[in-house]
Amino acid sequence: MNFELPTTVIDQPELAVSYLAEASNLSKGIVKDAMKKGAVWLTQNGRKRRLRRAKSMLQPGDEVSFYYAEDILNTTPDQPTLVADERDFSVWIKPAGVTSGGTRFGDHCAIDRIIEKRLDRPCFLVHRLDRFAWGLMVVAHGKKSAADLSGQFQARQVKKYYEAIVIGELIEPVTINATVDEKAAISHVTPMTSNGIHSQVRVNIETGRKHQIRQHLSSLGYPILGDRQYGGYHEDQTNEANQADVGLQLAAVELAFQSMSGDTHTYRLDAELSPQLPD
Repeated sequence: MNFELPTTVIDQPELAVSYLAEASNLSKGIVKDAMKKGAVWLTQNGRKRRLRRAKSMLQPGDEVSFYYAEDILNTTPDQPTLVADERDFSVWIKPAGVTSGGTRFGDHCAIDRIIEKRLDRPCFLVHRLDRFAWGLMVVAHGKKSAADLSGQFQARQVKKYYEAIVIGELIEPVTINATVDEKAAISHVTPMTSNGIHSQVRVNIETGRKHQIRQHLSSLGYPILGDRQYGGYHEDQTNEANQADVGLQLAAVELAFQSMSGDTHTYRLDAELSPQLPD
């Protein structure tokens, strides 16, 4: 069951969980869970934020919105793995399926919210990684660190490397300079190994457009294995490598950037965690 409870203006003081349970015809237990997972929004004095505390008192003039998506709220995300905690920032291995940031329907599957709860520290996203990909991400824990790291990403000072398994035998290195969503995008692709049917490739991107690597490799004629959206998966193929349990074979394997002290930090994904050629 999915629904959106339109924004309503409160006309008298009322307990949040009671108001929402009555308005949605859901139990208070379900409403409490949805609130904790970020599905309820409060606009107060012109400022909109997630409302998580079931016992919060709504006041006259408050605006409340409830976005209920049962499938999202019932999802239990895999946990990211901590690689390094440097206080100002931390580096993690994001599992496939965990998102970079939440939506109006919730944020309990978002890496920043998961880490915020785990470390009990503020978390600021400074870059993103495709939901269906896995690998290294850095998260800032202060506004100064967030501004510094975001600036490095925007100035293309951060070294970002990815590995993928593509369909087809790619032999020569290639640079793809083709717009993504009408924005400039450049990807450098280097072949690593091949079994004649699939190739393992390393990708360095100069820009960070949404689905850039997936679109660029597909346009080259080498879609990423497991990519349903851009041609790396075919329902009618019986090859084990294209069966439904194969996820997107794309991972962020290396990150290098500077801390606010000027030190260079480099992180690499262990080789066994990188995408592997099918047997």
